[in-house]
Amino acid sequence: MSQFPAQIKIPATYMRGGTSKGVFFKLSDLPLAAQVPGEARDKILLRVLGSPDPYGKQIDGLGNASSSTSKAVILSKSTQEAHDVDYLFGQVSIDKPFVDWSGNCGNLSAAVGAFAINAGLVDAARIPENGLCTVRIWQANIQKSIVAHIQITNGEVQETGDFELDGVTFPAAEVQLEFIDPADDGEDGGAMFPTGNIVDELEVPGVGTLKATMINAGIPTIFINAQEIDYAGTELQDDINNNEKALAMFETIRAHGAVRMGLIKDIAEASTRQHTPKVAFVAPPKDYVASSGKAVQAQDIDLVVRALSMGKLHHAMMGTAAVAIGTAAAIPGTLVNLAAGGGEREAVRFGHPSGTLRVGAQAAQVDGQWIVTKAIMSRSARIIMEGWVRVPGDTF
Repeated sequence: MSQFPAQIKIPATYMRGGTSKGVFFKLSDLPLAAQVPGEARDKILLRVLGSPDPYGKQIDGLGNASSSTSKAVILSKSTQEAHDVDYLFGQVSIDKPFVDWSGNCGNLSAAVGAFAINAGLVDAARIPENGLCTVRIWQANIQKSIVAHIQITNGEVQETGDFELDGVTFPAAEVQLEFIDPADDGEDGGAMFPTGNIVDELEVPGVGTLKATMINAGIPTIFINAQEIDYAGTELQDDINNNEKALAMFETIRAHGAVRMGLIKDIAEASTRQHTPKVAFVAPPKDYVASSGKAVQAQDIDLVVRALSMGKLHHAMMGTAAVAIGTAAAIPGTLVNLAAGGGEREAVRFGHPSGTLRVGAQAAQVDGQWIVTKAIMSRSARIIMEGWVRVPGDTF
């Protein structure tokens, strides 16, 4: 008789949402010990994705060795009034035994509505035979509402279509997302601009004093000017991700920005909060060649943006960071707004490593404070595989 435990099976769905991929679970399908937050849940998700992996490849799991693909989602019928589904997101570290629950994934948000419909989490009476189904999502990590508009054909989610998203090879059905009141007004960092300023002087030891727009919208994000750190804003992944000195610089900026934003008390805490905040650098529009070989023309975009996620330059743009970009662009005087040419605007199209993306936001000043009622963008989503994922019985 073997002394080793058998594997257990957990119902799961592997989905692409936007330019990310993740493993989706219904809360009630998880083992009882993992149906509540804690060590058992984290250990299961780490093992499912294949982490921690000192080789950085996640060969023994469903992760694909990038921050965009080392993700997990847990969904359940909503406990909130006027919502259909509660959505909890975990960013699974690749090389460390750590799951970061501090923020949302805007890309995977595009897959939540479809999963919720397929899993019976949306009241059947709210699903049309043909047309758009409005799925009201409660984003549990950040306590915010997201509205997803899902195409339905003959009573089922329509996944195929002709909507093209830069960073995704094949077209699919369009999913429009509305991020309602995306600025953070909770305890974690406070107002949209936690320092009270739309532009700050951020002192970063070993780097210098940088202009920075630090914003809580979509996800806490630190925007800096590309020129101040000797970049053009048109860089691709290989220009930065193979440069340990550059990555260390960005992590130092992130840590000191996180302290200024009130997200952590000491820079040493940054290592336990890898998912947030993000660091992004911006510049006025420029011509460049995207990672696919596609030419991006300066005349077709308002600005260029590059963002880092989990310590690496992202291959496209995180959906939550796109919300931050759209929000900051709508507020005159932020570094994002200035890079786009300044003035008032309700939408921007920005260039990222894989191409371009348009995001809109509605901003207004109320009693001297900026508020944003919603940010809007389109993504797509698709089920890649569904069934069960297996983990050794002694995982948790």
